[in-house]
Amino acid sequence: METVLVTGGAGYIGSHVVKLLGKEGYNIVVVDNLSGGHRESVLYGDFEKGDITDRDFMTDVVNRYRPDAVMHFAAFIEVGESVREPLKYYRNNTAGAINLLEVLCGAGVDCFIFSSTAAVYGIPEKAPIPESAPIAPINPYGGSKACVERVLRDLSDSGGMRYVSLRYFNACGADPEGEIGERHDPETHLIPLVLQAASGRREHISIFGTDYPTPDGTCLRDYIHVNDLAKAHVLALRHLLDGGGSRMFNLGYGHGFSVREVIDAAARVTGIDIPVVESDRREGDPPELVADSSLVRMELGWEPEHDDLDFIVRTAWDWEKGLSGP
Repeated sequence: METVLVTGGAGYIGSHVVKLLGKEGYNIVVVDNLSGGHRESVLYGDFEKGDITDRDFMTDVVNRYRPDAVMHFAAFIEVGESVREPLKYYRNNTAGAINLLEVLCGAGVDCFIFSSTAAVYGIPEKAPIPESAPIAPINPYGGSKACVERVLRDLSDSGGMRYVSLRYFNACGADPEGEIGERHDPETHLIPLVLQAASGRREHISIFGTDYPTPDGTCLRDYIHVNDLAKAHVLALRHLLDGGGSRMFNLGYGHGFSVREVIDAAARVTGIDIPVVESDRREGDPPELVADSSLVRMELGWEPEHDDLDFIVRTAWDWEKGLSGP
């Protein structure tokens, strides 16, 4: 079976992909500096602690393991922090990816799967958003990912790399078997924040804006279970290993839930009346972010299995209960 190098494989999405790769029999090597990931979340494969910006380290890892393909998750992801510290994001997310790509090209590794984001679209003109929508990020996080996508396009055009870029919408949920889940510090994602309010680890959940042009006035987002994301990564891997060409795909379910609907789902699942505080809008929050995911369904045969908000919240709640204790 082929060997896959997974950068950032101790993080939230990366660890779920590593688990699926392991269950399917791939040889895996995980690289992570553990700045945001957790060593115990790596359930399969070999582990190498180090940083993608370290050329000597990455060269050594690639030369020792000789991967057939690379899945690249290692990145900073907090939008607010990216606005305050843009150089941190461009140095790690963009320059770090370029460093990795240079090492891979030097070693003849030409299959690359990139963890991208819907943030490359900025504030879209319409929803659902197709892959052909303008790339117009409004923060350095989205900008850092858009830069890497441009590098990958140019590299592919030169014949140096074949890649699949997967633009996630709102990744959420946890491993249904309860082995791994979401542990960001600080946490910025809605579902774990709501569940922290339910478990008592947070005083309340804030709703930022109640006057959007949506059915209940709160923002709509396309929430996709992390295991369905993982499945798409394995399909993208097979596409490249079987000789497929470079592609970009949205990953979402094609419909959205509002902030209020997520809070209501959490109340149903937990049986807890969750305290809510309504606040003003946050600058730059689009009313609606929903993926047109027809392309990945058609070209890779991706069929999500967990398109159910209560199921998503239930897996996240089971994980949160373990984190918050008895």
